[in-house]
Amino acid sequence: MAEVAVVGGGPVGACAATLLARAGVAVTLLEPQLPQPPAPGSPLDARVVALSRASEKLLRAAGAWEGIAGERLASYERMCVWHESAAPESAAALVFEAADVGEPNLGYILENRLLQAALLRAFSAAGGQLLRAPLAGLTLNADGVTLSTESGEVRALLVIGADGAHSTVRAAAGLGADTHDYRQLAIIANISTEKPHRHTAWQRFMHDGTLALLPLCDGGSSIVWSADEARALALLGTDDAGFAEALTQASDRVLGATRLTSARSSFVLRHLAAPRYVTERVALIGDAAHVVHPLAGQGVNLGLMDAAVLAEQVLAARAEREDPGALRVLRGYERWRKSEVAFMSGAIDAFDRLLAHGTGPAARLAQSGLGLVNRAPELRRFFIRRALGTSGELPRAAR
Repeated sequence: MAEVAVVGGGPVGACAATLLARAGVAVTLLEPQLPQPPAPGSPLDARVVALSRASEKLLRAAGAWEGIAGERLASYERMCVWHESAAPESAAALVFEAADVGEPNLGYILENRLLQAALLRAFSAAGGQLLRAPLAGLTLNADGVTLSTESGEVRALLVIGADGAHSTVRAAAGLGADTHDYRQLAIIANISTEKPHRHTAWQRFMHDGTLALLPLCDGGSSIVWSADEARALALLGTDDAGFAEALTQASDRVLGATRLTSARSSFVLRHLAAPRYVTERVALIGDAAHVVHPLAGQGVNLGLMDAAVLAEQVLAARAEREDPGALRVLRGYERWRKSEVAFMSGAIDAFDRLLAHGTGPAARLAQSGLGLVNRAPELRRFFIRRALGTSGELPRAAR
């Protein structure tokens, strides 16, 4: 019998499982599809994640960082955010510099599968049990939980649902979710650019969406173009040359002419918030509990912090010889994370509503506020620390 069963071996689930396994907890991780680690010298995947400083510390604590750090990892030292009504190099743009807070960089960009593979290796090295089977059913009892799979049953004291926005664990446990559609699609791809990215993450807010250009280790950039449905469908319907020209114009030529170096893919953008993250013997983390707009690149970082906080609560209960699946223990995790996620989600939605789509007085004030923040050093440093994830109440593994 496992003490903890984790359903979903993506970065968030694998991180929770690894932190617990490294502390001596008997953990079974269910993940039917394992990533293929990228071969040396192979082209970079278009699906990338942004990692904050707090997430870096957490991954070091999980023993996964050495499997991530290398030639496929890109750091960024600067961030430039501007509205389409201004120029990127003007005083109206907001610029964050790592040096402003004494940091070597503001974070990292890397392939999602590289992160996942490193965490799964760390989990196996810590003695965790990996079960390559999907969850078929879940039965909750007073003294434990039974997970049904095609490979047999798994018994545990606690099940952690890290199985994404369409979480089977969430549904089986009767934990609902509130959702709304942004009526936008996110288009992702890798590109080469006429000008060097200068280890800078660029983000432009426009009346019909948001475009981010994230620096990659090969000198190219990853794009995340969150556009209103009609605009996104038109962009996806163009050929590569037409898309590259539209991208060049949408980026305000900040990196000069652009050229696609990967296929384009897209996904629908929806907001999700579970009113409850926990019930007796069940806890939700990551996208199973909350999905936020990708414009701030915080989805994975929020999920990794969920993993760290839940692991800390479980380990504290275990040290006191308490049942880790007890609702009292799990509610401590829920209270800690729901407030932080609500703050971040609200801020991100406000950025999308006011900076990318707003036209009234409040929107104009927000758009002009980028430059005002840039001219207020203390306020700018506050936002930099929020982006780094180093402010607020942090779990031990992320300090």
